[in-house]
Amino acid sequence: MPPKNKLTASQEDYLEAIYNIVADKMAARAKDIAEYLAVRASSVTGALRTLRAMGLVNYAPYDLITLTEEGHDAAEEIVRRHKALENFLVNVLGVDQREADEAACKMEHSVPKAIVERLVKYAEYVEKCPKGGITWESGFGYYCKHGCTEEDCKDCEYKEE
Repeated sequence: MPPKNKLTASQEDYLEAIYNIVADKMAARAKDIAEYLAVRASSVTGALRTLRAMGLVNYAPYDLITLTEEGHDAAEEIVRRHKALENFLVNVLGVDQREADEAACKMEHSVPKAIVERLVKYAEYVEKCPKGGITWESGFGYYCKHGCTEEDCKDCEYKEE
């Protein structure tokens, strides 16, 4: 369940960082978070206090940092949005991986959930379409005008009018 208070972009970045560090190391330290986000330790301390007050992290000075259940759920949603946007940029638009990661990080905070979901569905369509090979270079603008299914997609050709 997402937090009751709307998170700032910075707070989302901290949750995402903790989530990724914990996935890699089982727990995070303030030093790990500072390195991950390229911020000062004092910034991390302030953010962790705020996130603890919101019930999203388990934090005590000089101790390991973990996500609460609510924090984990919120972080999973943030990571999901990030990965979906990054995959769309790489797989559909042909953007370089590093550039896509940086752009997804900025976009994940501002793109409404409904739009992210549409991007995900489109990326999945491009990936699973039996025609295959649909990329920015090979056919940007390709789409099925008739709502075809996977079974009849091969019969549907994009024709310029």
